[in-house]
Amino acid sequence: MNRLALLSRCACLLLVLALPLAPAAHADDATPPSLIPLPAQLELQHGGFTVDAHTLVLLASHDAATKQTADYLIDLVARTRGLQLQLAADGHAAQAIVLQRDPRAPVAQAEGYALAVTPEGIRVTARDDAGLFHGAITLSQLLTPDAKQGAVDVPALSIRDWPRFAWRGLMLDSARHFQSVAEVEKLIDQMAQLKLDVLHWHLTDDQGWRIEIKRYPELTRIGAWRTPPGAGHDGEPKRYGGFYTQEQIRAVVAYAAARHVTIVPELDMPGHAQAAVASYPRIGVTGKQPKVSTDWGVNSWLYNVDDDTFTFIDNVLDEVLALFPSQYIHVGGDEAIKDKWQASPAVQAKMRALGIANEDALQGWFIGRIGHYLEKHGRKLIGWDEILEGDNLPADATVMSWRGIDGAIKAALLGHDVVMSPSPDLYFDHVQGDLADEYAGRLGVESLKDVYGFQVLPDVLNATQAKHVLGVQANVWTEHLPTMAHVEHTTFPRLDALGEVAWSPAASNDWQGFLARLPAQLERHRAQQVNYADSAFAVDIAADRNVALATGKATVTLGDQTGFGTIHYTLDGSIPTPASPRYDAPFNVTLPTTVRAASFAVDGSKLAAPRERRLDRAALLSLSGTELGNCPGSDFRLRLQPAPDAASLQPVYAMNVFDACQLFPPTLMDGVDAIHVDAVRLPRNYALAHDTKLVVSRPHTTPFGELVVHADRCDGPVLATMLLPDPAHSPPRFKFDATLRAQDGEHALCLIYTAPIDGPLYALGRVSLQARP
Repeated sequence: MNRLALLSRCACLLLVLALPLAPAAHADDATPPSLIPLPAQLELQHGGFTVDAHTLVLLASHDAATKQTADYLIDLVARTRGLQLQLAADGHAAQAIVLQRDPRAPVAQAEGYALAVTPEGIRVTARDDAGLFHGAITLSQLLTPDAKQGAVDVPALSIRDWPRFAWRGLMLDSARHFQSVAEVEKLIDQMAQLKLDVLHWHLTDDQGWRIEIKRYPELTRIGAWRTPPGAGHDGEPKRYGGFYTQEQIRAVVAYAAARHVTIVPELDMPGHAQAAVASYPRIGVTGKQPKVSTDWGVNSWLYNVDDDTFTFIDNVLDEVLALFPSQYIHVGGDEAIKDKWQASPAVQAKMRALGIANEDALQGWFIGRIGHYLEKHGRKLIGWDEILEGDNLPADATVMSWRGIDGAIKAALLGHDVVMSPSPDLYFDHVQGDLADEYAGRLGVESLKDVYGFQVLPDVLNATQAKHVLGVQANVWTEHLPTMAHVEHTTFPRLDALGEVAWSPAASNDWQGFLARLPAQLERHRAQQVNYADSAFAVDIAADRNVALATGKATVTLGDQTGFGTIHYTLDGSIPTPASPRYDAPFNVTLPTTVRAASFAVDGSKLAAPRERRLDRAALLSLSGTELGNCPGSDFRLRLQPAPDAASLQPVYAMNVFDACQLFPPTLMDGVDAIHVDAVRLPRNYALAHDTKLVVSRPHTTPFGELVVHADRCDGPVLATMLLPDPAHSPPRFKFDATLRAQDGEHALCLIYTAPIDGPLYALGRVSLQARP
């Protein structure tokens, strides 16, 4: 990571499009190739070069790193194009791909490369190993312009390329949910193909300790495992956890290094420490032994501040430093709830002895103590923006700004380096879309376009201050992402957008151009079995419910987040194809009917799976819980699985953990006299700390509470009351059927669970209004 000091920001983009390749070629032959991220400089020229199974890969530089890059290129092209290139036995051949380390390569910046395609062959040159690898990645994309297999015609061109930022990162949370070594390596592989160079690996938290520390075996014997709420029921395992052995970590670090990705480990402190304290209670404040937490959110267990605790942390760090050669070590520093420090006579005495006025300053002293230890061992501290609290932060400490961008601005003004990683903008646990089939995650929506449009450098920083911005990082928190299928779905293709933001010059940022290049990238993901989300292109099938209910006819509007490509639809039950009717304007249908729609790229490739909507009276009177809005007062909203660690992708349930109240939108109620509810009981596994006071408690008249339906408003007339069953003697999913007091005209419904707030949560799977025949 010593190259982090070598920031290079190019404010210009040279993109010269030459004449068509041949007199008969079409004008669109001069379209820039589908490269993500877009190179800093790209010039298309006359002619081209065909790469086929006879094309040799030559090593003009005979060193291990160049050979490793060649091997990676050959393997990647075989996986994505089915094209088996051959490594030449010697360094001389015509019509070949040449890889060369050259101190005179025409790119001065670290990690830069030059790539030339001529009718005589292809040459990639760079001054360093990372640059040569990045050039090979660009070449692999030139060789996979579409979903075809085998030989490929590459247009003649010249590329000069280098990164905008040195820190181009992704944070993977393996503490809340554990990924296998193979899964982590697969993610690293995808990062490398986007020229990302930092995997921030979140390895410890309240819910699990994932790294073997030989001096302290209880950290993994106890701290790596938790017993989930409702263990053994509804897809929930009886025991959840896992950890990485030191041998496995060395292997992952080496795997990443071969792809020029540096792994920065995170061991959270002084908060998010419950798994550590569960393993060794003496390092906690109270001396008591908690269980490894099964609650998401902010837990109150902190490290102690005595000498024995720091000896423990130092010993742990010694083993961590031996495993991770990264310049930076991440120490967390976020969301440390100080209640136990405040209540501890020993901690308060320590503060008085140190002359520390308050607990926030004590945290600053704590982080400073760790920072100085790292400094003595030749490393640098990085932490979340709370590490700015206090006056003891080492001068070379780096701040990762997550609470918006204010932390980055403050740090830069103080002379600290920063990494931009704000919530919610770059928090990939937020869903990419809000259609009913979206996976679990946090709302609101952070779309592909939102990520692509993220501005890394705050306007308030001048040129000198902006030099402290090392780069940008997205974070994949996994509370609601229990499997790698969930992780990949929430990460891609938003990581493709981030890759371009982090690498390409700011002046080249072009949303429509990115979309035009994205279909080829999606094909590359598909060829490598990456479970990317199609949320940006998923078709929303909209119709006015009440007009349809009143008239038996509907005007259907189709659209997606991007407006890119074309939408085709069917009304006959068939799967849409590019040959199906094209959507150009809203169209009218007569009920009953089923509308199916999908979006396609210009070349006919599928951008998103088909979506469908049934339009008849029963369907119009029925909505899933994810389609119901929050009641007024709180916009907090999650999409939850039936159990915290369940591996299923669907169903998911909309939940506001602060207020179990949802709104069924205004609906024509003529003839409606009954309601059917698919209900679900969920664990209340949320540590809300000081926000517990915000949880709404409502009176209940039966021991386990009720589901109450109000007309129009949440304090409106009661239309129905349904009694909740005993949680100890009923399944987690159950049904209600109740009569409704007759209503005419349009009315909204407010559905409120009055269950005790010290018990389970309740959500709505589906609410169906039923009308008299």
